Amino acid sequence: MFASVFNSLISRRNLLTSTLLGYGLSKSSPIEGKNNSLMENTVLDFGNPKDNLYAFGKLWGTYANTPTYGGYQGVQFARIGTKRLIPLFGYVGFGNMQSRQNKDGSINIRGTEAGYFTDLKTGKIIDHWDNPWTNETVEIFPFINKMMRGHLTETMPSFIMGNSTDQPTLMNEAEANVSDKTIPFILPWQGIGDQYLLTWEYSHEYTNPVTKEKWPKAHTTKIINPSEHFSFYIPKTIMNDRSIASSPFHAGFMRTSPWWPWMKMGNNIKDGCLFGRMHSYQITGTTDDIPRVVMDRLVRDHPDLLEKQTGWGQTNPKGTWEAYSQEVQPETL
Repeated sequence: MFASVFNSLISRRNLLTSTLLGYGLSKSSPIEGKNNSLMENTVLDFGNPKDNLYAFGKLWGTYANTPTYGGYQGVQFARIGTKRLIPLFGYVGFGNMQSRQNKDGSINIRGTEAGYFTDLKTGKIIDHWDNPWTNETVEIFPFINKMMRGHLTETMPSFIMGNSTDQPTLMNEAEANVSDKTIPFILPWQGIGDQYLLTWEYSHEYTNPVTKEKWPKAHTTKIINPSEHFSFYIPKTIMNDRSIASSPFHAGFMRTSPWWPWMKMGNNIKDGCLFGRMHSYQITGTTDDIPRVVMDRLVRDHPDLLEKQTGWGQTNPKGTWEAYSQEVQPETL
């Protein structure tokens, strides 16, 4: 999901205990948390990169001492030529995020994330999928990111993906001010009524790390072009109130990419790709925002992803193709 681009005080024992009590982890809403250290100004100036950074950190995470949680859920479709879109499976996940604003106005972001696939009829997470084009039952590869770390400055970031021959991806390229060599961190905020509208996106194009030589079934093309696009709706009063550490939001979340490597499409249907439409949201900021099936799976398999993270720093962006190439044994040796 979105946090992959940026690359504990709660012990595992305490986490599991809270789970037995009905997922009691972080039930006090971080959305209402106060952060008086950020109250120097009362009006956000979205022509100022520092205010954009502050708002971005407050939107994606929280400046409180405990993380905020968000979720997403929707459907992914097959898009093949000019045919009608074909619904394939549900796509659900969560993010655990915290932000820190530094003295120079830059921000650090840290957290974890996970993405799973569900049966369209039952809504349950699936571990295997019957590929209707290859007639093969494949093992699903969920996306688990245990360490997201990012540092954002007053310059719009470019994400380095692939290898040295690939061009970096400029964040929000469609609306970034590219007239100068140094592109300021200015985002396209719009105030309408009591809401701020904001679009955020990235569009990659880089060398596929899942190579044909090692993964002939999982490999689709030499170059891959996953992209994600968000349309946020954010309450003005909360975003402008610097005494509140995090802002709720709901967003439209669209995603397009080549076939997932775990689908093992190989060279089948070269004119096909995936399209997804999802809800993305941080409404309470607590674990209540995590889809129930995701919460159940996290508690079972990855309870550490729910914990408060330690350390800040910077990590390289990590997507499904990178994780797959690192964690899945080659099909041929």
